Amino acid sequence: MTLLLTGADVAELLTLDDCIAAVEDAFRAHGEGTMHAPGILSAHAERGAFHIKTASVNGRFGAKANANFPGQTPSIQGVMLLFDESNGRLLALLDSIELTILRTGAATAVAAKYLAPADARSAMIYGAGKQGRVQLEALSRVRRIERAVVHDVDDAKAQMYASEMSAKLGIEVTCGRASCDVVITCTPSKEAFLYDEAPFIAAVGADNPGKSEIAPSLMHLSRVVTDLTEQAAQIGDLRAAIAVGAMSRDDVHAELGEIVAGRKPGRTRDDEVFVFDSTGIGFQDTAAASIVYDRALAQRRGLEVNLAR
Repeated sequence: MTLLLTGADVAELLTLDDCIAAVEDAFRAHGEGTMHAPGILSAHAERGAFHIKTASVNGRFGAKANANFPGQTPSIQGVMLLFDESNGRLLALLDSIELTILRTGAATAVAAKYLAPADARSAMIYGAGKQGRVQLEALSRVRRIERAVVHDVDDAKAQMYASEMSAKLGIEVTCGRASCDVVITCTPSKEAFLYDEAPFIAAVGADNPGKSEIAPSLMHLSRVVTDLTEQAAQIGDLRAAIAVGAMSRDDVHAELGEIVAGRKPGRTRDDEVFVFDSTGIGFQDTAAASIVYDRALAQRRGLEVNLAR
């Protein structure tokens, strides 16, 4: 039987803290070379794009098919398939929206743990959507953030974000732009808008060749860490930097997994500027989906179906 799990199931079964731990373990395994290479397939439509991301984690194979249409509500729609790698059995089919949001925030938290200054206290968030909320919450798990600033092209949306996140996290959250210890960009922007340095920048929004957030000149001046260099060179902010000659793949400092595994150094000096080019890797989805599946079985959640008949 295959277990069908809705977005509500995922939200109730997967905590952000558990997702951060699972994503960190997956990055470590990737950095140690004990994981099969993840894969990605993309197709573009007039107003959006489709992605299929795959990976094997701890004996399970996951394939996530997402549609990403900025400006539409919801902007991300899709499903996650989880298989038993030993026999090919389809274990579960999950709604992927909540899964994607949580694992993306988790990846930033892992990167910040190794790359952001230990005494980081302030954060600048570009993008006041659901992802922007999870990003700040995830960052607060690994750094003692006391002040945050949010900017969005929709002023009302930014005001609502500031009010809600201030109440949720118990910190000062205001609207505008400011120099902060950590900068996180999670927008659908098609043109680079971030030119100024910060000790740690998480570039989250650029996940297809039509998007861009970080200026190539800033990428050139920074230590760039990717989630997966091959993928970032195709769809991340690294792609734009390579396209104009500001960087090559050889200029990338490391993949995050290499740093988590201790094979390459993270932050070693206070004056370093790091950019984490986050494009979303299949092993993040598979690791998170496995948690949801195991808990659903234990709690008898979801709908069991036989798709073969």
